[in-house]
Amino acid sequence: MKYTVGIITLSDKGSKGQREDKSGPAIREILEADGRFKIEEQILLSDNREELEKELLRLCDDLKLNLILTTGGTGLSARDNTPEATLAVAHRQIPGIAEYMRARSFEITPKAMLSRGVSVMRGSTLIINLPGSPKAVRENLGFIMPALSHGLDIMLGTGGECGSD
Repeated sequence: MKYTVGIITLSDKGSKGQREDKSGPAIREILEADGRFKIEEQILLSDNREELEKELLRLCDDLKLNLILTTGGTGLSARDNTPEATLAVAHRQIPGIAEYMRARSFEITPKAMLSRGVSVMRGSTLIINLPGSPKAVRENLGFIMPALSHGLDIMLGTGGECGSD
């Protein structure tokens, strides 16, 4: 089974054609190389919170994707709205994913403490906020890929139990 995926890049400059999106393509490259993921949509949006919420709802509720990865909008600027939009559509929070990415990133740079990304579920869709730089995308996906398919399998009811006696 291939997991269905949506990739959303949040960037005011990118959405206006003033900056090339390199983070979304980095996500796509990593997932396609893995072979277990099928990219259904790759979207570039401004940092507008309402627009992101609308797209998240469409990808979760209409397309019923298994996984949505966002990149960008997780920092401290006034236009960084990705965590708020993600939490607004969430049914359940999955804090361990974002906590682990921050902890591992902190081993590389103290600036990792400034990331506000979250991880949540809406129905049977896992939504994970990744940082906005291609380097950070590669690092953070590298941290979570070993457990990602197991988590998706459990969420979708196709995987075994996590614990063993």
